[in-house]
Amino acid sequence: MKHTPGLRVIPARYPLRLLGAGMALLILATVVQSVALNPRWEWAVFARWFFDPVILNGLYQTLLLTLSGTVLSLLFGGLLALARLSPSWLLSSLAWGYIWLFRSLPLIVVLIILYNFSYLYETLSLGIPFTALSWGSFQTINVLGQFPAAVIGLTLVQSAYTAEIIRGGFLGVDHGQFEAASALGLSSWRRTWRIVLPQALRAIIPTAFNEIISLTKGTAIVYVLAMPELFYTIQMIYNRTQQVIPLLMVGAAWYLAITSVLSLLQYGVERWLARSVDRQPAPSIWRQWRGRIRSFTDKQEPDHVRSH
Repeated sequence: MKHTPGLRVIPARYPLRLLGAGMALLILATVVQSVALNPRWEWAVFARWFFDPVILNGLYQTLLLTLSGTVLSLLFGGLLALARLSPSWLLSSLAWGYIWLFRSLPLIVVLIILYNFSYLYETLSLGIPFTALSWGSFQTINVLGQFPAAVIGLTLVQSAYTAEIIRGGFLGVDHGQFEAASALGLSSWRRTWRIVLPQALRAIIPTAFNEIISLTKGTAIVYVLAMPELFYTIQMIYNRTQQVIPLLMVGAAWYLAITSVLSLLQYGVERWLARSVDRQPAPSIWRQWRGRIRSFTDKQEPDHVRSH
């Protein structure tokens, strides 16, 4: 059998890519050095306050606001989206008007109006409009305190954005899926819950998580209500100690931790939903890194292709 000489496979070279990666690492190292070794950042003060009980209590309030606003806005936003997609012109118009109004108003304006609601309306009553008939009333000053006003304000504004996200996800489902479900004789509820919603979730989830992350950072605006959430607590401390930068970094680090956890949760949910589409789910980040390291080590060895 005749022996043919081996053919050496030479990997492609990307010098500009290597140059860009080197410059990026250089810039990153410069930023890390300037932040870590600059004494004016006062990292000792940062460490002193990071796990302080007062800060942790403000963090708890922020997480509670985020959870309450997220759950309520998903429920109310889902109802608004269904109303927006309803064949009833009245429901659709009312839902459109609500979404138009609360997407136009800044959150801080809504919060201040709600906090002063008892000044505008001393009592709320249940009855028939434009008549004296009433079945009961209560004082608004006893209902809308700091926390309820904050939750209601966040929910009112966030629901408008959530409704449009959910509506867009439903509209992204192919119309043939609706027709096929109708042909099977499924009720509208089962058609929505079992056929349309699982497909719409793949488009809803990424944008919805972005809105949840924005809601987490948006809770900082609640400081106008003098509610002791994370940002307001930090303000009160640095107004007393005059250690502004390190305390702001404490808040930034906690917000970064919260959004990082939400990003990991989003990644896991998206991989779980992708199982119905891909036979082979996308490899995790750790498997991708292991594959890159393995391919890099393989390139260090000579690669020959022999044929006989």
